[in-house]
Amino acid sequence: MYAKIKTVNDMDEKEKETEKKPKRKMRLWIKVLMVVLILFLGILTYARFIGTSGLVTKEYLVVNENLPESFYGLKIAHITDLHYGVTTNQKEIQNLVKKVNETKPDIIVLTGDLLDKDQKYSREQLDFLEEELSQLDATMAKYAIMGNHDSVHEDYYSIISNAGFTNLDDSYEILYHGDDIPIVIAGASTEKIGSENFEDKVEDAIQKIEEIKSPYNILLMHEPDFIEEIDASKFQLVLAGHSHNGQVRLPFIGAIILPPHARKYYENYYRLQDTDFYISSGIGTSNVKFRWFNRPSFNLYRLVNQ
Repeated sequence: MYAKIKTVNDMDEKEKETEKKPKRKMRLWIKVLMVVLILFLGILTYARFIGTSGLVTKEYLVVNENLPESFYGLKIAHITDLHYGVTTNQKEIQNLVKKVNETKPDIIVLTGDLLDKDQKYSREQLDFLEEELSQLDATMAKYAIMGNHDSVHEDYYSIISNAGFTNLDDSYEILYHGDDIPIVIAGASTEKIGSENFEDKVEDAIQKIEEIKSPYNILLMHEPDFIEEIDASKFQLVLAGHSHNGQVRLPFIGAIILPPHARKYYENYYRLQDTDFYISSGIGTSNVKFRWFNRPSFNLYRLVNQ
């Protein structure tokens, strides 16, 4: 007696269908994984090459009754966090200069991280950057403060100086415009964070504000969380960078990548009692070369008193 071997041809329809089901499930999972992989690669490609390019101008009307009448309509262009050479290339630097100049600002401020700590720059790159920044045109003045990435580059100070920026690291200037009522613009660097009290960086400026009784005062700083270490009430307008407003953002969630010292204050705007606190999302990228729902930008403020 021989056992009868059942072949495929002898299987009934039910047995055939049972054998096909695992194969169908396998093919379905492969298709799902392929779609997920394609979507993931698409998101990465967009975030790396499209999200980091282009330039948005964010315009704000800043109203404060303390602003002297002679400064009514003052325009301030605020650039920050270029991290030159990471995802911000020469073409984008040229576009930034063009776009800023089109706004015809009275004052241009740079709130740190012009350079990137992980980049090694050639003389040609630095000369290009210096030449382009020198083309930025302001009717009154250009000011810059150091960011944490700038502090590792010896060429930083010569670049901003030769490009026509006044270094406001832990310093201030008194500005007059048409009459005898001044405003003060001060800057606080981050070069020695951790080695001294951050409030010491603005002590001289606050003393001068109290001495001359200037009604409207501006502070430039890099890392926004340090706002809590100073008497912000002495300043009517504070401008910062560093946070990139969250370099990668998700709908309904917001920022998911934030650097140290920008964990509490990182959005575009905060009202701290009588102080307007603006944080620019900046131009470049740091640590990861992606931007998502957060295109490169610079801010333009128009100051009025009513």
